[in-house]
Amino acid sequence: MKSLLTLCILLSSFGLTASSFAAQPNIVFIMADDLGWADPGFNGGDARLTPNIDKFAKQGTRFTQFYMTPVCATTRAALMTGRYPFRQWMDWRSEDFGKPDYLALLGMKLAHLPDGTPTRRVMGLPTEERTVAEALKEAGYSTALVGKWHLGEWLPEELPMGQGFDHQYGHYAWGIDYNNKTIPHNAPAIFAVYDWHRDQKPVFEKGYSTDLIADEAVRLIGLESKEKPFFHYIAFNAIHGPLEEIPRHVPELEKRAAAIKCLDEGLGRILEAIDKKGFADNTLVIFTNDNGGLTEEVNKPWRGTKNTTFEGGIRVPFIARWPGKVKPDATNDSMINVTDLLPTFVTIAGGSLKQKLPLDGMDMSAVMLEGKQSPRDEIVIEVAGSVRLPTLRKGDFKLVGKELFNLASDPYEKTDIAAQHPEVVAQMQARLKQIAAERPPLGDLPILMDPALPYVYGRDENKDVPDEIKSHVDAIRATQPKSYPPGTYPWPGAPKDGKVIYKGDGR
Repeated sequence: MKSLLTLCILLSSFGLTASSFAAQPNIVFIMADDLGWADPGFNGGDARLTPNIDKFAKQGTRFTQFYMTPVCATTRAALMTGRYPFRQWMDWRSEDFGKPDYLALLGMKLAHLPDGTPTRRVMGLPTEERTVAEALKEAGYSTALVGKWHLGEWLPEELPMGQGFDHQYGHYAWGIDYNNKTIPHNAPAIFAVYDWHRDQKPVFEKGYSTDLIADEAVRLIGLESKEKPFFHYIAFNAIHGPLEEIPRHVPELEKRAAAIKCLDEGLGRILEAIDKKGFADNTLVIFTNDNGGLTEEVNKPWRGTKNTTFEGGIRVPFIARWPGKVKPDATNDSMINVTDLLPTFVTIAGGSLKQKLPLDGMDMSAVMLEGKQSPRDEIVIEVAGSVRLPTLRKGDFKLVGKELFNLASDPYEKTDIAAQHPEVVAQMQARLKQIAAERPPLGDLPILMDPALPYVYGRDENKDVPDEIKSHVDAIRATQPKSYPPGTYPWPGAPKDGKVIYKGDGR
C-alpha cells in the first residue's frame, strides 16, 4: 500500500494519475524533407508514388491549414521547443554561420582559428530550451530520434541525446548523400564530412539512408512494450538533395519520383510495424513535411517555394491517425502552427506545460480529437533579422514584406491589396515590430569549430575517428572541386525580395 501511495504521489507531480498513465498514447511523428504539397496522390500528385501515404490519409484526418516554417532547421527548432525560432536565432541555420554571404547580412565576418584557418561559428539549439522530448520524458515516455536533426552538429549538449532523446540514429546536419553518408561541409570549407551516427557515435554503414531510417524505426518499435509509452520522432532526409543513386524504381521513374516512392515504402513499413506490434489503437501517428518543395510546380496550387514565406513555402501536408480518437477519412481546415505540436503532444500525454520559457504554441488536442475550432488566429512566420521577409498571418490577412493578401478570397496570393487596406498593413507592421523587439541579442558566438574541417560531425566524435571512416572521407574529398569561381558558393544564396530560385537539388 505504501509503494502504491508513493507511485500516486510521483505521478501526480507530473500532473498524472495511475489511470491516466495506463491510457497514455504512444506518439510517432514522421516528417519528410522538402516534399511538395502536390506530391502525394491525395493532393493531386502521382498516386503510383504514394500508395501508403494515401492509404494513411484515408485512415486519419488531413489538416489543410497546417503551417511549418520556410526551411528545415527553423521548423525543427519550432517543433522541439513550441516557440518561434527567432527567439533562439534558430531562424538562422547552424551552417549559415560559416557562410561569408550570410554573415555579411548580420554585419559579421568569417571567423578564423588562431592559425588563420577560416572556420564556422558554432550555433545550435540552446540547452536552456525545454524540448518536447524532455517534456515527454518527464511524463514517463521513452524517446527516440531517427533521422535528421539539423539543430546543431558539433557540441554534444546541442545534439539529440543532450536535448532529451534516449536514443539517436541518423545525421546531424542539413543534407547528407543518401549512400555514402557524407555532406559537403559548405561553410566555409567545401569538402565532405561524415555524418552518420548511432547514440552519438559515428557508425559506418552501407545502404540507402531512407531504407536505413525505416529499418531503425521498425527495429525500435519492435523493442517497445505496452508497459511504457514512447515518443518516436522519425525525420527522413528524403527527398532533400542530393538525389543520386536511388536504389530502385529507376530508370522507369526519374530520380525525384523514385525517391518519393522509396519514402512511401519506408512509411508503409513503419505503419505495418506499429500495427503488427498491436500499438495502433493507442498510438497517435502523424505524417507531415518540414517546408515547401523547391519549385512552385510541386507546391501547386500555392505560390512560392521552400525558403519563402508564401503559402508554397510554409503550408504542408499534415495527417494525424489515432483510431477511435481522430476522425478517419476527414479533413480539417483549422489554422495550426508547428509550435502547437509541443503543447498538444504534452497535453495528450498527460504531462506538464509549466516551464521557464513561455510557449508560442497552443494546445490543439481538442482540435485534433474533438473537431473543435482552432484557438489560433495569428501566426508569426518571420520577423526582422531573418534572411526572409517579415511575415505575419492574422485571421484571413497575410502580410509578406510590404504586400498584403486576403487568403479567404485570394488563397494563391496573386493580388496585393496593401494599397486598399493601409490601416491593416499599419496594424500588422506594428505587430511585427512589437514581436521582433523580443528577439534576444545574438552575441558574438565565441565557440569555433576546431578543426575547421572535421572528418566527422560531433566535437567529441571527431577526436577518435575510425580509420575506415577517414579512408572513406578522403576518397570522396579527392573527387571534389578544389575551388569555386570568385563570388560564387556551393550553396544557394539568401533569398532576395522574399524569393529564391533553387537550381539542381537544392543543396
